[in-house]
Amino acid sequence: MVLEYESNIDIYLRMRPMSSNVAAYEVDEEAVRVQWLMPRQAVLGMANHQREHYNFSFTGIFDVDAKQDAVFENVAQKVILGALDGFNGTIFAYGQTGSGKTYTITGGAEHYVDRGIIPRAISLIFSELGTRSEYTYTMHFSYLEIYNETGYDLLNPDHETKELEDLPKVILLEDDDSKIHLRNLSTHLATNEEEALNLLFLGDTNRMISATPMNMASSRSHCIFTAYVEARKAGEDTVRRSKLHLVDLAGSERASKTGIDGQILKEAKYINLSLHFLEQVIIALHEKIQGKPRSHIPYRNSMMTSVLRDSLGGNCRTVMIATVSVAQDQLEETISTCRFAQRVAMVSNQVMLNEEVDPNFVIKRLKQEIKDLKMELKLLRGEDFDREPLTSTELNILKNQVTTYIQDTSPDAYLNCEASVLHVRAAFQILKDLLNESGAALHQKPAYGCSPTNEISSGSGSTLPLNETIQSLYHQLQQRDNEINILVSFIRKRESVKAKVHAFTQVQPQNGEGPGQIISEGKRSTSECATERTEGDEDSCTSRHLNGNMSMKVNKSGSDLKCPSNFPSDQKQAFELLPRERTAGSLA
Repeated sequence: MVLEYESNIDIYLRMRPMSSNVAAYEVDEEAVRVQWLMPRQAVLGMANHQREHYNFSFTGIFDVDAKQDAVFENVAQKVILGALDGFNGTIFAYGQTGSGKTYTITGGAEHYVDRGIIPRAISLIFSELGTRSEYTYTMHFSYLEIYNETGYDLLNPDHETKELEDLPKVILLEDDDSKIHLRNLSTHLATNEEEALNLLFLGDTNRMISATPMNMASSRSHCIFTAYVEARKAGEDTVRRSKLHLVDLAGSERASKTGIDGQILKEAKYINLSLHFLEQVIIALHEKIQGKPRSHIPYRNSMMTSVLRDSLGGNCRTVMIATVSVAQDQLEETISTCRFAQRVAMVSNQVMLNEEVDPNFVIKRLKQEIKDLKMELKLLRGEDFDREPLTSTELNILKNQVTTYIQDTSPDAYLNCEASVLHVRAAFQILKDLLNESGAALHQKPAYGCSPTNEISSGSGSTLPLNETIQSLYHQLQQRDNEINILVSFIRKRESVKAKVHAFTQVQPQNGEGPGQIISEGKRSTSECATERTEGDEDSCTSRHLNGNMSMKVNKSGSDLKCPSNFPSDQKQAFELLPRERTAGSLA
């Protein structure tokens, strides 16, 4: 992100459609240029050198068929997103009365699609805040009305019940750093789009509107709707503060054409005078950019230019919408508006990121660090070992602090209690009691075969997803227990079978023969069979045992182990259960 850059004021032209008496003009979309045709007056005679064609270039041109959404996307969207990033922004409409300034800025009340820049900006701001989770945003809004060069707060709750003269006036103040402050101008917090729109509707109902020959609902005052954006990032001392001005200027008018008088004429004088001062500021800035010796910019001539000081030649990204009428009889005012827009386009602003260290936040953080260090030093010194146990009042305070800490879901949550051994032990005991009260009982181990059904809850009442994990672990533990029991039973059976086989291979001495010899029908001993195997004969031997009742053929692998049918049933079962390799090895 670029922290500082230079930017000229963007100018856009919007034409109000007319049903009849339309002036001749031509729009070049590629060059973004409009050409107005001023027909020569025949009464001036043959030598008439009156200018006929007037060409003006703009950043963008919206013809008579342009819609409100297209105007917002091209004119205001970048400025609004920049304000959320920390850059000041201003969007103001300038033009003749009845040319469509209020319709462009505020919108129409009949159809939803006729919403203007301000309500669409509010919707974009709060929809964008929902997608920016790295910062915490705070939005405040104000609505200033400058009527007859006097400021009023349109969001004042007494505005509807009191006369305009009885309302508190907004006073313009300036500090040593030439920063402008507005006394008696209230700012209101809005946490969602609905609250911000309610503030806008309240201010619009309090505006000064009168019927004139040019417009049946003419705005007789300048109105500035301001959004104050404050963005903080968790864990940082810096804060971004930016302002977004959405300005609906009152329209200029010629009393000689409209024939107004009385209060409307007085209002028109103040409107034209303030617009004249605005033009003087633009001319002075233009001359300064051209290098002419111009050190003074007459911002203080009017309240409007003083409030918009940053927007004109200051730290702000500014966009101007010049609204004109395409009527033939208003062509002179249209050309005058376009000329003013060309001078505004020459003004250059220095746009900077409004990021600064918040001293209040730094002081708060440093105080907390000092407190923590003092408590840690006290704990290391052991100054609380001889202290009396905590009183009931101290325990209640500590319990409230622990409960508040558990319920606080913000990343800056902190258990702000005294760091002593007594407090630490008491805090853990309170946390343990809260878990037991919620039915968790983490310190108790359920018996095997029991499915834990209690849910573990925090002090705020939110259920933690531990019960499913515990139940899965107990199921795995039961499976492992079953596997162990099966293995133990199998080992015991194998040892029993091994003992029986060993007993069968050991024969008691009979007929004077030595122990360990097998009485066979062919008088062949086990040692003889072993000798045959070692001498390379067959890989098997035949032994007859118990007068030929058992015949076994054992090879090296032990795969061919056969028991005769007349062998005892329990011994036969034991041989079948015994692994073939181990049985063959024992008989060999």
